[in-house]
Amino acid sequence: MVRGGRRYRLLIYRAVVDRWWPSILFLGFALLTLAWPLYQQSQHDEPWRWQGMIALGVIVIGGALFLLALRKLAYVQVFPTYLKLVTPFLRVHISRKRIRRTVTAEVQALFPPSQLRGWKREVIASLAGRTAIVLELNGWPMAPTVLRWFLSPLFFKDHTPHLVLVVEDWLRFSTELESARSGEKGAKPTLPPGHSSILSRLRHQPPKKM
Repeated sequence: MVRGGRRYRLLIYRAVVDRWWPSILFLGFALLTLAWPLYQQSQHDEPWRWQGMIALGVIVIGGALFLLALRKLAYVQVFPTYLKLVTPFLRVHISRKRIRRTVTAEVQALFPPSQLRGWKREVIASLAGRTAIVLELNGWPMAPTVLRWFLSPLFFKDHTPHLVLVVEDWLRFSTELESARSGEKGAKPTLPPGHSSILSRLRHQPPKKM
């Protein structure tokens, strides 16, 4: 069995989950709290009311804890011939030959918070100073609709074949990835002439509101 490198947690995925699980957990405890007055009012006549509220509260708390566990199950891992991207509901192998090149940029340069709204703005604000690694691909590893269904919109800057990855130790991940790519026979680290990269367009095209 081919051994891969270190697993690097996907911070965008974790940040999205972190935004939701505390609120869901609070809702679960709120439902349990509401069960007490129902118990006092209908403990003999209609016990299903407070019992149902307790059951609902336990289910919601369980969902919050489930999300908390999922936040650590999203990562990327470098293998000799491919890059593995894993989330709780998606597993995809990106061939080395499919990676055209990698570039780095601050998250806030890729996704200016002023151009975002709602939860996306909150997530990006928490990661604004992080360095993102953009994998520019010569083709999607699977149907883009499937990728966009299972990954947050913040994994994509536009509709070109690429992925935005934000990991904790981005320098180590980048070094490991480029080291594996440079060792691959026939690897080309640069773009072909005339290719317009994602970052080269940042200064010329204002980002769209998401």
